Amino acid sequence: MPKSRIESLLTSFPKLIPAGSQHTSVETSDVRYVYQPLEDLYILIITNKASNILQDIDTLHLFARVTSDMCRSADEKEIHRNAFELLGAFDEIVSLGYREQVNLMQIRSVLEMESHEEKIQEIIARNKEAEAKEELKRRAKQLEMQRREQSRRQQGGGGIGGGVSGYSSVPRFEVSEPVRAPASSVVSSVPTKAPAFKGSGMKLGKKGKQSDLIDALGTEIATPNTSIPNTPQRAASPERPRFQLNVEQESVHVTVREQLSLTLNQAGGLKSLSLKGDLNLLISEPSLNKIKLSLLELADDYGSDLQFKYHPNLFKGTEAERGGLESEIRLKDGGRAWPVGQPLGVLRWKLAGKDESFVPLSINCWPTPTGDGTTEVNIEYELESDRLKLHDLTISIPLPDGFPKVGSHTGSYSVDPNTNALVWSIPLVSSDSDKSGSMEFTIDGEDTTAFFPVKVDFVAEGSLVGGGIEGVTNADGSETLVFSQEVTCTTDEYTIVE
Repeated sequence: MPKSRIESLLTSFPKLIPAGSQHTSVETSDVRYVYQPLEDLYILIITNKASNILQDIDTLHLFARVTSDMCRSADEKEIHRNAFELLGAFDEIVSLGYREQVNLMQIRSVLEMESHEEKIQEIIARNKEAEAKEELKRRAKQLEMQRREQSRRQQGGGGIGGGVSGYSSVPRFEVSEPVRAPASSVVSSVPTKAPAFKGSGMKLGKKGKQSDLIDALGTEIATPNTSIPNTPQRAASPERPRFQLNVEQESVHVTVREQLSLTLNQAGGLKSLSLKGDLNLLISEPSLNKIKLSLLELADDYGSDLQFKYHPNLFKGTEAERGGLESEIRLKDGGRAWPVGQPLGVLRWKLAGKDESFVPLSINCWPTPTGDGTTEVNIEYELESDRLKLHDLTISIPLPDGFPKVGSHTGSYSVDPNTNALVWSIPLVSSDSDKSGSMEFTIDGEDTTAFFPVKVDFVAEGSLVGGGIEGVTNADGSETLVFSQEVTCTTDEYTIVE
């Protein structure tokens, strides 16, 4: 079908939508339009008239679920921002005009494109790279010691012959910058006439072709495995999939998502905090399309720092008009029904302020120079909000050059060579288990600013402001209904700066 034909069909679609109709399909002499409203936009499928309309509606609902899953809101800006990912997901649903037999979970799996074998190979490759670096350092030290020994022999009257015999066991390559300075001092003590070194052997102070080749290859040189005590494995772990709640969905399902951006000062105090949240409602049974939701009462008074925004079709009382939280969510028009089979964003909120009581997890990073060329770093965390249960907590501390020697610590750790950071991982932090933890390590260098900014990441089960649903009833409140809800809070940016 040519592009001009598609543009013509799309241009004529808005004119064909009947006003006030509950139908979600309209036909012309050639094609059938199957559509579904998604807030201010429409999701549209154009098919021929011989197509199975029940299958088309099912496909349309899957398109809507994918869009809601990948976009925080169904506005035009968010759709444009995720256009590439949406096109990839849509391509998995429909191929050459025909519906593929896939569901939402399968589409997520395909888009993530995770491969366990690939992750293992990446770990092996990074291990070899780290081992090669250490082997080069070890050989550089060995070569330097042999050069110094040769210099002492020559100064003591060992002669040229002794010098040649002393070099016989040295590998015929030169390594990097650290050994150039000793090499120049050795050259100055060698007699000017040394025929034994002419055309063969090692020429100190001058790089040969093999040395240039090694410098060009860098860390890609394959070397034997050398174990180094008290040194963490310098290998970046592949990014693990973020924790996801496994909630069995009922016919009425509520999803609460919060995203936190926060910056703390190392010396104490909150520099900035921004929390954005939304509440989405999904009804899968047509018989339950006239309900109302009772909201949980907020445990804390956030004042004007916390503002709520309601969907235009919802009833707004005095609190809602002031940007506050009502006790329930219901439609403004009692005769209307909730949409069925598509998630709808009904409530949003935003928290902004500099009150330290809003901080869910406090981090204390304290580097102390020891006076012998090293720095001792003590870092600890403590859960401040009992409403949250943190999963997959990672704390990333930047490092100066060198390997840290880690002492006592909670959880596990690794060194990421890509970012040169110590990644501290704790699987679970909650008020029911350990609310706090600590780590100690030492490393070469005395620049305390090198350990900042510290970056924190987690997926929390629960709401930072205590938002959620207390109960669901039918529109007149005469019957209590079963519902499920999924409440999570994730980090967008959580840093500690000096």
